[in-house]
Amino acid sequence: MERILGIDPGSRITGYGIIESHRGQLGFIACGIVRTTPGYPFSVRLNEIFDGINEVVQMHGPTVAAVEDVFLSSNPRTALKLGQARGAAVVAAMQNGLSVNDYSPRKIKQAVAGYGQAEKEQIQHMVRVLLCLKGAPSSDAADALAVAICHANTLQLHI
Repeated sequence: MERILGIDPGSRITGYGIIESHRGQLGFIACGIVRTTPGYPFSVRLNEIFDGINEVVQMHGPTVAAVEDVFLSSNPRTALKLGQARGAAVVAAMQNGLSVNDYSPRKIKQAVAGYGQAEKEQIQHMVRVLLCLKGAPSSDAADALAVAICHANTLQLHI
């Protein structure tokens, strides 16, 4: 049984989702967001991401992490900030002994919705269906759960 931490990094909001995968069966554990403080220096916000993911790992005990890769943005400054936020989350996971697996946004969407160009609403809906949730999580938390589901599907392919 794997307990998978999925991370959807962002410089303002980083989503996280934790699922269990056992013989192809998925179970929901937790999800939420790490919100950084607007107006704080960027270095402080990176530390907030690190601390938030660190707390999630210590609270829920995942055995592995999966993180969405940085997509190419038309704005280099945005891509750089996203990469730094991703780095803070990755280091938090690794400092807790987790291996980290990277997945492209396209692969994640294909794994969850069957279509690499799926919209956020489609991802939210499919995450809700796949994990048998009563309500839809926030889009950032749903994206993080989608990352975890993508990793679980990848594990199934290698068994």
